[in-house]
Amino acid sequence: MRVLVILFFVLAAGQVSANNENVVNIYSSRQSQLIQPVLKAFTKDTGIKVNLITGKDDALIERIRREGPNTQADILLTADAGRLSRAKQAKILQPIKSSILFRSIPANLRDPENTWFGLTYRSRVIFYKKSTINPNQLSTYEDLADPKWKGRICVRSSDSIYNQSLVASMIAAKGMPFAEKWVKGLVNNFSRKPQGGDRDQIKAVASGACDIAIANTYYYAQMLFGGDKRQKGAAEQVGIFWPNQDDRGAHINISGAGITAAAKHKANAIKLLEYMLEDVVQGWYSTVNGEYPVKPGVPADTRLQKWGKFKTDALNLSSLGRFNAQAVQAMDKGRWR
Repeated sequence: MRVLVILFFVLAAGQVSANNENVVNIYSSRQSQLIQPVLKAFTKDTGIKVNLITGKDDALIERIRREGPNTQADILLTADAGRLSRAKQAKILQPIKSSILFRSIPANLRDPENTWFGLTYRSRVIFYKKSTINPNQLSTYEDLADPKWKGRICVRSSDSIYNQSLVASMIAAKGMPFAEKWVKGLVNNFSRKPQGGDRDQIKAVASGACDIAIANTYYYAQMLFGGDKRQKGAAEQVGIFWPNQDDRGAHINISGAGITAAAKHKANAIKLLEYMLEDVVQGWYSTVNGEYPVKPGVPADTRLQKWGKFKTDALNLSSLGRFNAQAVQAMDKGRWR
C-alpha cells in the first residue's frame, strides 16, 4: 500500500507542457486544494509530473473544444456527471480501456461507452431543522411537492447543475409529465427566492428561514468538520435525511474524469485515473472532502458512517446528461428561477 503524503505543491500557473513525455496535464473544475495532495503523491510514487489548470466546468469544456487537436489537456476533471456527459456530447473525450477502472467503479457510476468515470460520489438529500421537524415527517423527493411544505423549503437556483441533475433523475424515474408537475409543486413550496449555494441553504435551515432544504452531503460534511465555527454551529442544528429508502434510493452524483480525445499523454492519464482508485486515495477523499468512495469495499470516513447506511439510486448517471435539456425545460416551465 502506498502512503499518501498530504502535502501541497506548486504547479505551473496556467501553463501546461506537451513536450515532456513524463507528464500529465489536467483541466479541473475542482478547487486545487482538493486534489493537489493526491497529485503530489502521484508524482512522488510514479515520477510523472502533473500540470494543473483550474476553472469553471463549462468554460473548461468550451476551452478544450475550441483548442481542438492542439489542446494540452490530457484529463478533464469535473464535479458532475451531467457536465461529463456534455463533454462527451461535445466529442472532446475518448473511450479508454482499463481493467482497474472497470473493476473498481460500479457500472452505474461510469459512462457505458467508457469516456468518463466516477471517482467519488455524494448524495443530494434533505436537510431539516432538528428543533422543528421530526424526521418521521420526511419520506421522498416526491413528497416535497406536497402542499404541507408550502413556504418551508430552501434550495438554490435552477442554474445549479446539481439541481438540474436531480430533476433529470426524476425524469428518468417518473417521466417528463410527472417531473413537470413535481417541479411546479416544489416551487410552490419555496420559502424564499432561490439564492446562494448549498451551504447557504443549510444555514437558512439553521436560522429558521426554512424548515427543510435540498443540498449535497459533502457541503454538510465540510461545514460540520471544517474550521469555520459559524458554519459548524449552523450545521449542528441541522439533521440529514436519506429520501426514497423504500423504493429507488437517494439521488447521487459524482466527481469524475475523462481523457480528452486529443490527449498527448494518454498512458500517463490512465495511470493517474487508476491511482485515484487506490484504497488510500479513495479513503483520503472521503476524509478530506466529505465524499463517498466509489470503489466497493473502501469504507467512508467514520464521521460520515455515523449518518447511517443508505440506499442509493442505481440509475446509470449517464441519464443525468441525457435528460438535462428536459430537466431545464421542466424547471423553466415550473418557474424555478
